[in-house]
Amino acid sequence: MNIYRTHAPRRRFLGASLALLTLVGLAGSGSAQNWPDRPIKLLVPFAAGGNIDVTGRLMATRLSDALGQQMVVENRVGGGGIIAMEALMRSAPDGYTLLWASTNVMAIVPATTKVKYDPIKDFAPVSQLGSSPQVLLVNSKVPAKTVPEFVAYAKAQPAPLAYGGGGGPGSASNLIMALFLNRAGFKMTSVPYRGTAPALVDVIGGVIPVTFVPISEAVAQSTNPNIRILAVSSGARSARLPDVPSISEFYPGYNAVSWTGMLAPNGTPKAIVDRIAGEMTRAANDPKFIELLRDNGIDPAIEGPEKFAALIAAEIPNWAKAVEIAGVKVEP
Repeated sequence: MNIYRTHAPRRRFLGASLALLTLVGLAGSGSAQNWPDRPIKLLVPFAAGGNIDVTGRLMATRLSDALGQQMVVENRVGGGGIIAMEALMRSAPDGYTLLWASTNVMAIVPATTKVKYDPIKDFAPVSQLGSSPQVLLVNSKVPAKTVPEFVAYAKAQPAPLAYGGGGGPGSASNLIMALFLNRAGFKMTSVPYRGTAPALVDVIGGVIPVTFVPISEAVAQSTNPNIRILAVSSGARSARLPDVPSISEFYPGYNAVSWTGMLAPNGTPKAIVDRIAGEMTRAANDPKFIELLRDNGIDPAIEGPEKFAALIAAEIPNWAKAVEIAGVKVEP
């Protein structure tokens, strides 16, 4: 029996397989090098018109110009952002599906709801864009003009004051207030609303005395004689309201802000991640783009992949603690 003839087909099969694997490897390498050669989808976990959607579209427009391919925004709404996050998790890690992430979907929702995605393991952080503080404001009939005065006033009341709980238990404004009350050492009663805008309307009308709202909403009402702005929730003052102190000036270490940034599926080639992050950095160094961000309540804070990953890892336990302080029940 000729053993060489017997094994020749096997050798030819193995040779063809190795050649195919080599071509596949080269194709994968080439796809990263040639990226992008078709439109890119940017998932936004919330409805069109909101602050996160607006900033996502600003960045999508900027990246479309920089990358030479259209970035198409798709509002994938549902489950407080869970639907969009799961869609990104299932997407091919080829740089053609990205997601405009926020504190809510990365840190708050996983702390309040059992989700199928792991915010650290299932995604590749690209870059943070910036952060957005919330603003503590009161109805002008409240005698307090500073944070310490408000704390003293609230503690002196025979019954806990009511406050606007934003979007209800587990919303950013509700948790930011819970953290503030915990640091200041007193309690108030949360009145849930369908978002911060109607809560602000009731503060203006005197229905409730106090609430936290995003800085963009506060700036729009900053000259309204029916309200008084006391402080911002960030660790430092905001460029949008430079004369307004931060809560950390009275309670050192307090820092509760919402942030936005870009995510890709886990396994996305580093070359693609780095290129997007580089273009985001260039955008954030453009004075005109910075002005657009600040007009929408975002303080620019570009962080590359490594620092953004570190921020996410640090924020997850911080917001889990806020959920615990607020007494929010975890949904099954």
